Amino acid sequence: MGPLHGLKVIELASIGPGPLCAMLLADLGADVVRVDRTEPSGLGVPMARKHDVNGRNRRSVALDLKSPAGREAVLTLIAGADVLIEGFRPGVTEKLGLGPADCQARNPRLVYGRMTGFGQSGPLADAAGHDLNYIALTGALHAIGAHGGKPVPPLNLVGDYGGGALYLAFGLLAALYERQRSGRGQVVDAAMVDGAASLASIFYGLHASGAWDRPRGDNLLDGGAPFYDTYETADGRWVSLAPLEPKFFAEFARCAGLDERFVQRQYDRREWPAMRQAIGTLFMGRTRDDWCALLEGSDACFAPVLDFDEAPRHRHAQARGGFVDVDGVAQPAPAPRFDRSVPAPPRAAPRVGEHTRSVLAEAGLAATAIDALLADGAALQAREGA
Repeated sequence: MGPLHGLKVIELASIGPGPLCAMLLADLGADVVRVDRTEPSGLGVPMARKHDVNGRNRRSVALDLKSPAGREAVLTLIAGADVLIEGFRPGVTEKLGLGPADCQARNPRLVYGRMTGFGQSGPLADAAGHDLNYIALTGALHAIGAHGGKPVPPLNLVGDYGGGALYLAFGLLAALYERQRSGRGQVVDAAMVDGAASLASIFYGLHASGAWDRPRGDNLLDGGAPFYDTYETADGRWVSLAPLEPKFFAEFARCAGLDERFVQRQYDRREWPAMRQAIGTLFMGRTRDDWCALLEGSDACFAPVLDFDEAPRHRHAQARGGFVDVDGVAQPAPAPRFDRSVPAPPRAAPRVGEHTRSVLAEAGLAATAIDALLADGAALQAREGA
């Protein structure tokens, strides 16, 4: 059933962090109804429905939010919901008549989650942007990249998903916890610039202490240390090495045959160029699989660098059920794990408007009212098998 079974969530369709946040809640048992547009929206990267992993575990209602009848249908859904997720620019839902005041007038207990890049206020609040722009403002992007090189985009994991989706989910659950005391909903203003900066908290502390004061790619955790980096192997593949603690570095040296002098002087920066060359030479002497056979499972803090095809097949992922197959698509399993409230297996993303009739009927609309919405174009019901 999942630990969030019984939680009712309305998701106004968007891109990036909003869908991932809704997926996280749905994976853990929440009943998430995505309100899609009745016309093709161009949201996100075009893909087949089964490939839309972030859209899994939903039901879909297609409504025209600019239509008075469509807007009223959304408010009817909201009246029975616990959470709303929206990812528009500031002020857009207010113009649609679906802002916090409109929705909480119907449902004072509603937790209203707002996901933006720059937040609901501030001089950049209305500006367009994407993950890379948001993390650029936080200091995080400046810190990521090779020594002497340019800042490197860390996919969109830091802004959209780490600083956005996860902080929105965290904020929603915190507001639901507070609602148990107050009986009232509230607005959660989740901004990617805020979340990504929060993720970098430790680095601000290290910077203030003088422990993170070197150029990009020359610090302890950014590839500057030869014992915290990636290395190429004899077959052109890659491995990761991260024995930060002296006891773990000693174990790596013992297993790999690294000169003992480097163990004695692990944190002596004067030794790092020679240490890096020695480690690189060692790794180039064997294939990645040879190194896995030697070091995986040891205290050397080692792991192969796997691609998206290899990761689901790795023996650790296989043992833990870390990936699942949904309609022939390998994808990460719901996380985290629970010992009692085990979520149901994931379902593929719905067709746009697949559940319009059934969801609106559950919300209390009469069949004649639903028929009128469909006839007017304010709602759309997907054709079976479409």
